[in-house]
Amino acid sequence: MSQKHPIIVVTGSSGAGTSTVKNTFDQIFRREGVKAVSIEGDAFHRFNRAEMKAELARRAEAGDETFSHFTAEANELGELERVFRDYGETGRGRTRHYVHDDAEAAKYGVEPGHFTGWAAFEDGSDVLFYEGLHGCVKNDTVNLPALSDLKIGVVPVINLEWIQKIHRDRASRGYSTEAVTDTILRRMHDYVHVITPQFTETDINFQRVPVVDTSNPFIARWIPTADESLVVIRFRNPRGIDFPYLTSMIQGSWMSRANSIVIPGGKTDLAMQLILTPMIERLVSTSRKLR
Repeated sequence: MSQKHPIIVVTGSSGAGTSTVKNTFDQIFRREGVKAVSIEGDAFHRFNRAEMKAELARRAEAGDETFSHFTAEANELGELERVFRDYGETGRGRTRHYVHDDAEAAKYGVEPGHFTGWAAFEDGSDVLFYEGLHGCVKNDTVNLPALSDLKIGVVPVINLEWIQKIHRDRASRGYSTEAVTDTILRRMHDYVHVITPQFTETDINFQRVPVVDTSNPFIARWIPTADESLVVIRFRNPRGIDFPYLTSMIQGSWMSRANSIVIPGGKTDLAMQLILTPMIERLVSTSRKLR
């Protein structure tokens, strides 16, 4: 952690909705005049698309059916830890981009499925913002949560997460339901052992819970809407959180535990704005005073 150069992490599984949360942070950064440098978890994959396909085949031939992008060893987590540490100490660092599709290829001048070169952050940033799969991994080789200042988990209930992933991968990547199901099954071991342990390290978790039937996510014809959902917001340390203010400002919300508030799904952006804006203001105010 660094008061001078703070780091904000948003972590969640594939299909969890971390990109939507990033949009909320971008709104806050613009409104509050905060200069943020952003890094994506995909930038720290170890393999490009062709290399990953070859590695999956090699692992399968060796009897390993659990290797995936969720696997810690499939990612450069040591490099990510180095970026966090360097930024916290100096306000500097570097990142790259993983190019997913033709639109990004046109933007970055790199073929889909490949990485851009590493590039240094712009000088003079207020915060480093990470969004991806592994921002709060803590294991025998890395301790990422120890280096960040505000950690957010995005954790839909698992059936909803699967529905979102299936629909996204079919619509944007052309995958069949069967192909996405195979990916989910291959990732399950590391979902349990790598992804979910991170949510004990986060400061705040946003968990969306649908209030419609999602009992068979593999045949669901549409994604439950925000208005068909509730969101449970859990604070690891509720000290200093003004729950009466939040429940008065967010219509239809209530306290479910001493550290948790439940809100209508359609109020999620409002809740994030109310909760996260003062936290970001405090981080940036302190960092500017120390620089």
